[in-house]
Amino acid sequence: MSLFNIFDIAGSGMSAQMVRLNTTASNISNADTVSSSVDQTYRARHPVFATAMNEQMGRQAAGVEVKGIVESNAPLRQQYSPDHPMADERGYVYFPNVNVVEEMANMMSASRSYETNVQIINTSKQLMMKTLRLGST
Repeated sequence: MSLFNIFDIAGSGMSAQMVRLNTTASNISNADTVSSSVDQTYRARHPVFATAMNEQMGRQAAGVEVKGIVESNAPLRQQYSPDHPMADERGYVYFPNVNVVEEMANMMSASRSYETNVQIINTSKQLMMKTLRLGST
């Protein structure tokens, strides 16, 4: 394994965590949106990650791959509010299936994972620089 693979792996991890942060931000921003039908209501989204192994320029490269973004199939919240302008014919309004507490925990976890990958890159860079200095003395 080349030392440069570390940068590929950490970089792909950072990209994956950015996707996770973006979907979490989207979920939080839509948490209180209201709809008049089940079909039009926003549903929480979550990225799906997988380990990626491929060959690049004659060397094995590993990392994280975003396979896609899936919608949660948790039940939507519905509230009886016949006076609401978005109420359906039965008097219900529908709210997304976003749990803001879970999303905040997910955002903190993604942020910490991103920071960890940044630290890995910085440490690897420092180690490579120290290795180069060994040969100059």
